[in-house]
Amino acid sequence: MTKRSIFDTSAPHPEASALTAFSGNGLDRNAEHRTEESLAHAMAVEGTHLLAFAGNRLVFKHDGQILDPLFAPYELAGLEPDLDGAVLLGNKPNGEPRVAVPVNAGEEQLAMNYKALTARELFRESGVDEELVGEAAQGFSLLHWNAENRFCGSCGHTMEMRIGGYKRECLSCGRVAFPRTDPVVIMMTIDEVNDRCLLGRGGHFPEGMYSCLAGFIEPAETIENAVRRETFEESGIAIGRVRYHATQPWPMPHQLMIGCYAEALSLDVTRDEAELADCRWFTRAEVQSMIDLTSETVKAPANGTIAHRLMSDWLDWTR
Repeated sequence: MTKRSIFDTSAPHPEASALTAFSGNGLDRNAEHRTEESLAHAMAVEGTHLLAFAGNRLVFKHDGQILDPLFAPYELAGLEPDLDGAVLLGNKPNGEPRVAVPVNAGEEQLAMNYKALTARELFRESGVDEELVGEAAQGFSLLHWNAENRFCGSCGHTMEMRIGGYKRECLSCGRVAFPRTDPVVIMMTIDEVNDRCLLGRGGHFPEGMYSCLAGFIEPAETIENAVRRETFEESGIAIGRVRYHATQPWPMPHQLMIGCYAEALSLDVTRDEAELADCRWFTRAEVQSMIDLTSETVKAPANGTIAHRLMSDWLDWTR
């Protein structure tokens, strides 16, 4: 029987993206019908819920056990909300609007009465609903983009928010800007002959953690060529076939991680020492021990990350 290749199928999951953190956003964004009145209309709806963001952290009400990030408008009064900077996220299936609001509450106020989590901390918090994590990811990215685009890149004058936070317009020259998403390839290189995968670790990684190689897609570059270029630059490994597997929104601040499997055409690793502290081949058994948390020396990225998804799906593919 001819051995089937990992590049010939979408197994083991028909949509692996749905299994990554931040992907559970089920809001109706109603993108084609946003107007200058959309945000005001949403705020006037009885039952509207707001997500409060203190800088790069999502604010929660908590009673010691249950974390609740949903605020009624009146509940934000003590957090000094910046309603002019609010962004409309969308509507739940029952029509309930969700709005992201930046707040200016100080650290002492937050520490006394609330809990605030960064995006990275949020997806590791087991008590938060996956859909809320996805909604928060949208809020993180949009609020960051609006904060970073207050002034025109052409003439330097003030830009004002439009259509609920999805466009900014210069009051002087009329230039418009739209929210950006930065595409990043993250790839697991496979040596099919020896049944191994290539993993590396940056100098800033937690002790013992290895992950898939990754890098930003450059202008006028395909996903496949970005995978080939980044892999060769960081490890010296030449790549043949590239198979897309899954994506993950990564709101730090507004990236889209594009997960791929890459076919190794060479095997001798020559790592970029400025980028990586180590890069080497791992056997299937070694990766399994990383996923199972049984290895005492090496560990996988956190469950929910697309790197973890690529690693675990490679293991599951042959089962």
